[in-house]
Amino acid sequence: MTYGQPFVGTDVAPTILREAGLHQNLTQLGWRIEDMQDIDFANITSENGYANICKAKNSQFVGKGCQILADIVKKKASENKFPLILGGDHSIAMGSLAGMLRARPNTGVLWIDAHADLNTPETSETGNMHGMPLGMLIEEMGVDHNAIPGCEWLAKAGAPRLKPDSLVYIGLRDVDPEERRAIRELGIMAFTMFDIDRYGIGKVMEMSIHHLLKNDAKRPIHLSYDIDVVDPSLAPATGTSVRGGLSFREAHYVAEAAVTTGLLASADLVELNPTLSDGRGAHETANIGLHLLSSIMGKSII
Repeated sequence: MTYGQPFVGTDVAPTILREAGLHQNLTQLGWRIEDMQDIDFANITSENGYANICKAKNSQFVGKGCQILADIVKKKASENKFPLILGGDHSIAMGSLAGMLRARPNTGVLWIDAHADLNTPETSETGNMHGMPLGMLIEEMGVDHNAIPGCEWLAKAGAPRLKPDSLVYIGLRDVDPEERRAIRELGIMAFTMFDIDRYGIGKVMEMSIHHLLKNDAKRPIHLSYDIDVVDPSLAPATGTSVRGGLSFREAHYVAEAAVTTGLLASADLVELNPTLSDGRGAHETANIGLHLLSSIMGKSII
């Protein structure tokens, strides 16, 4: 997926991660891999044409791609498999999370990101859908999905919705005014970089997991990990980098703490874009992405 933001390059990230050794890393951890390969956007774009006819840019492509992804994720989760979704930009989380909520409606979400991604087509300053996946899935945001070409499937009866108290943000440092208002009004638990500096990443993860599990000690957890949460000195090859992010160890601790719950059921890694840095920066970002994926899938020091 590259249509949720204005730059080319996020669509090649899954290939780069595969070529860097992801399959080998995961099999060494004991996983058996079923690689579904990339979604075929050539067919989607040829069928839907190219036109921005609403405030959500490229909604036909983003919406259709996410619908396909949601169906796959639901099927695999229902087979008791672990869906690991490689981005692509963060708009894909609208599909991966919708699929998990269909299979397991009580899913809790750890959103690891410099940005809140809580905009809607009406509140977004850019119209880029990688800033909208949560806004599109939380009922209280008031989105009319029938008015967004490609996203009509989210308007159907029984379409998945995420409850505000089933979401925790970690690592925020660049939040739009309307997103700040929504976070406060909906009571969404949010830990900014200020909170991480104040409490330390260990305490932040402890509080985050406690919040998700306080009313359901065995609920499945979805981890949506945007590489831009990591400080750009470590991961420069991403589209919306913001200084002052997670350190190398903090970034890995987030994944490791989620794994130790024994409840991690699915995950995304998104927004790696090798075209937005020089060769060294692209390599470093892909490398940290590869290591984060290994931590998400259970790699530990001992």
